Amino acid sequence: MEENKIDFYQIIGFVLLIAAIFWWFNVTIPELEKTSQSENNITVKDIKQDSKQNSVMDLTEISAISDNDLINPKELSQLSEIIVIENKDVVFKFDTKGGLVSEIKLKNYVNHKGEDLYLVRGNQNVNLKFKTKNGYEINTSDYNFSYQKSENRGVKSILMKLVISEFQSISFEYKIPEKGYMIDYEISSTGLSSLVNKDSDIFLNWNLDAFRQAKSVDYENRYSQLLYQYDGDDTNYLSSYSDSEDEEDSVNWISYGQHFFNSILVFDGPVDNVKFSSTKLFEDQGKDVEFTKNYSTKIPISLVNSEINKKMKWYIGPNDYDILKNYDNKIYDSIYFGWGIFGLINRFIYFPFFGFLVKYFSAGIAVILMTIATRIVMSPVTYKTYISQAKMKVLRPEITELNEKYKNDAVKKQQETMKLYNKAGANPLLGCVPALLQLPVFYALFCFFPIAFQLRGKSFLWAEDLSAYDTIAELPFSIPFYGDHISLLPILASIAIFFYTKMSSGAQMQPTQPGMPNMKFIMYLMPVMMLFFFNNYASAFSLYYFISNILTILIMISIKYFIIDEEKIRLQVQENKMKPRKQNRFQRKMQEMMDEAERQRKLQGKK
Repeated sequence: MEENKIDFYQIIGFVLLIAAIFWWFNVTIPELEKTSQSENNITVKDIKQDSKQNSVMDLTEISAISDNDLINPKELSQLSEIIVIENKDVVFKFDTKGGLVSEIKLKNYVNHKGEDLYLVRGNQNVNLKFKTKNGYEINTSDYNFSYQKSENRGVKSILMKLVISEFQSISFEYKIPEKGYMIDYEISSTGLSSLVNKDSDIFLNWNLDAFRQAKSVDYENRYSQLLYQYDGDDTNYLSSYSDSEDEEDSVNWISYGQHFFNSILVFDGPVDNVKFSSTKLFEDQGKDVEFTKNYSTKIPISLVNSEINKKMKWYIGPNDYDILKNYDNKIYDSIYFGWGIFGLINRFIYFPFFGFLVKYFSAGIAVILMTIATRIVMSPVTYKTYISQAKMKVLRPEITELNEKYKNDAVKKQQETMKLYNKAGANPLLGCVPALLQLPVFYALFCFFPIAFQLRGKSFLWAEDLSAYDTIAELPFSIPFYGDHISLLPILASIAIFFYTKMSSGAQMQPTQPGMPNMKFIMYLMPVMMLFFFNNYASAFSLYYFISNILTILIMISIKYFIIDEEKIRLQVQENKMKPRKQNRFQRKMQEMMDEAERQRKLQGKK
């Protein structure tokens, strides 16, 4: 092995270098503070002082430096500066280290603790990554940018520029309007083709840890997800419940949903080979949970005429349909209204109607009024249900007699029962059809309340926030599937459900058939299940369900005592039984099926 020799000129050069660095730190920049060292060092040959305050590095000569010239990029953070720009709705802070948005505060909102609401505060990193011709990986978040501020017709701009050499640079430009949450975001370059390895891809990496903003972290996590639009108007999302990854072409925009808040990056054109990932960041629902999810996206950046020229828009604000619908690219699709007809009911009926109500009434009163309107619209269905129940109640003694008479012959019993229904003009399915008709409304509301931004932070009676659960008592322990608190509105809703179920099923409850579920057990089980389910759900939904069932009970009582006469129904049933009735197509088909089953049974008996 060759022995190392001491070169006199190397010693002189080293001393001069130390003296130059000492002068640079103590004369040119006397106010710098030392920072902690980084594990990942990069090599640089030249550090140039920008006319403002920032140092820049000549990356083109990065491979020509010896190991003795290592410099820690974190030391350059001493030179970083924070620039504050705000409009009527948002306060932005930009950091010259990385040229990125380091903090975003929404002026008009607070978090679940009543504190200032931040969507970004040291929890986001946006950077460009690529490899140079000599094999070094460059990450723009490691470098300090110079900056320039300007304003034109109320639009405030900040241009972050990383000067690589006299003819090479990378720029991030942000334009903030006078009000609103959508900003322009542009990435451009000069002379980049002479620096970047031609076989290397350039990626824009966007990473965000989503802050917890709600009282129930599990409930918030359920409605927080990475969603993207691709291939025109199609949308897809990553799972809310588990860690997941995906890759897609023709992506138009990406949404980092945080339940009632959102960060949406909108591209100027479809982007291929975009990679997404979503990772859950908490294990339990403890009160100390700070973040719900980590979102990460790797976005390929194409060169146009050997340069970067990528124009984007960036929405950072409330996940409010009334706000999002005012922007282009259908970014309101980042809100999950529900699939199919349920989503249409929400988007075109409930959202506009509820938005109208909250203009004139409190959120709690608006929920009650919307409930009353829904029950009035559905009252014909309730009327049909009760008529069917009344007829079944009249026929119950005869059905019980048939069950006893043909208890050993199920086919015969079914035939005779159907004949009785046909003669009396009764149809047991009419009691189920109204419930099925109400199902789309129920599910639409189930999807509506968790995403109704107008409910967030709005109190009603003892409920402090209608978008979260109400609390009348804190438990010193947590009950599985229930939680560590007691909510009153779910208890009231479950009691109302019990009495409604008892009224609606009691009138037509038939003796339990062998192999059939015990309907009385289901009647008692349903309210208990709903109690557990609603305890951590939006209190507005419990309020709706409580009022809805109370109104339904009152409507059924009104129908029973003031609208229809059960004795007349009894007489009508008896009269119908005396008349010959023509079977409809469905009844004929059922009769044919039963006759065929009877014929097959007799054939089997003869063998």
